[in-house]
Amino acid sequence: MSNIPPILLVGLGKMGGAMLAGWRERGLAPSVAVDPMLPPSPGPEVTVVADAAAIPAGFKPAAIVLAVKPQNAAETLPLYARFAGDAVMLSIMAGRTLAGMRSLLGDKAAIVRAMPNTPAAVRQGVTVACPGPGVTAAQRSLCDSLLAAIGSVAWVDDEGLIDPVTAVSGSGPAYVFLLAELMEQAGLEQGLPPALARQLARETVSGSGALLAASAEDAAQLRKNVTSPGGTTAAALAVLMESAAMPAALSRAIEAATKRSRELAG
Repeated sequence: MSNIPPILLVGLGKMGGAMLAGWRERGLAPSVAVDPMLPPSPGPEVTVVADAAAIPAGFKPAAIVLAVKPQNAAETLPLYARFAGDAVMLSIMAGRTLAGMRSLLGDKAAIVRAMPNTPAAVRQGVTVACPGPGVTAAQRSLCDSLLAAIGSVAWVDDEGLIDPVTAVSGSGPAYVFLLAELMEQAGLEQGLPPALARQLARETVSGSGALLAASAEDAAQLRKNVTSPGGTTAAALAVLMESAAMPAALSRAIEAATKRSRELAG
């Protein structure tokens, strides 16, 4: 039985592919994906076509998921304007505003702007979504179901919050991967064998994330719980927090990512 209605997925990159995999797990009605980089292929579940002109005649999607690069929006979105008014448009393009997309899709377009992150690939993503003008309760519910297939979902009414969301959670996995990378390198510098340094860094980061997710305590308290006065952790944190260097650097990093998200809007 299909729990997900017919979808038109525009872009089968890493995020589009992760979303499609999540929908398939929940039961996807016959759908269409558009990607010029992939060879055309028939269903049974998903028909892949090279461009908008090759979408089968009579196909009526319940939602069109826009998973293309934001720099390609101006040339790509008008190709799907004919669906505006019939299907809700769910965009996961960074930086592209509701007003900007509406100008390309037409005033009838009901658009939801969303920002997922890469843990979606293992169904552990978090997505924040914002509904645009004209989005009905049923369309919002459908988009919530589509996004819930790859992790948790939160909604905001203030579109301006999507830019800091992009900086914190959209780009956030890269910050965590950098931490694991640096921990592994530091372990090597202290004499750990390469395989052990990698295992310790990766499993410490992933295990700590699992503990954080399972705990009712906030991150600050969990940090205090593992930090004995005068111990090894306290010595390490004293270096990381020296002159507030690490907090200040992360704050500047998220500020820079927020600024770049706004610049992508044009």
